[in-house]
Amino acid sequence: MIRAVIFDMDGVLIDSEIVYLSHQYKKLQPRYPWLTPEHLYPLVGMDSREDKQFIGNLLGRDLSDPAFIRELQGMFEDFTVDYSTIMRKEVPQVLSFLRQNHIRIVLASSSSGDNIETVLHQCGIRSFFECIISGEQFTRSKPDPAIYLYALEQLRLPPDDCLIVEDSGYGIAAAKRAGVRTAALTDSRFNFDQSAADDHLSSLGELEGLISRLNCMAGI
Repeated sequence: MIRAVIFDMDGVLIDSEIVYLSHQYKKLQPRYPWLTPEHLYPLVGMDSREDKQFIGNLLGRDLSDPAFIRELQGMFEDFTVDYSTIMRKEVPQVLSFLRQNHIRIVLASSSSGDNIETVLHQCGIRSFFECIISGEQFTRSKPDPAIYLYALEQLRLPPDDCLIVEDSGYGIAAAKRAGVRTAALTDSRFNFDQSAADDHLSSLGELEGLISRLNCMAGI
């Protein structure tokens, strides 16, 4: 029986990953003309503390170089986005369905706490979530399962009573390592390995049917 759904944010509730990658590519490509958007795909789902090291390795730059650190720090200085415009259109209906069926709703995202709050308030969906968990609360990020194990502790529910909705390979691996059934929102743009997921959703709107089927099978 599914009593709670734990959502990832970027790529699941909002189609933000392509926006972030496009901005980073635009900033980096003039200085590194050999760079392609595909080079940046591994950043999708990566913790913000780890992406700096990835970019440094990719570009052959040293994180101990003050000039490179300034370059990274300035990458998003002029970046703005209205998150309500990139929220997946099914989100309000899906969250309302969960609330109406007394299914608890949690968010567990690798993003910073400040960014999460900005997204949820701009999208007008903050009130649906009983618990908000940020990756910056943990020393290890996805694919480490710490964030999802913590979510289970907050819910005080066994893994079998929960469903996690993810998109990236990192997130799916973290969810499965936490022992929780995982639904992957299909995204063919970033070459994600979603093979470990238990269920696959072509759109977030299919979540309602999945939960209804799972709970029907459980005799609910």
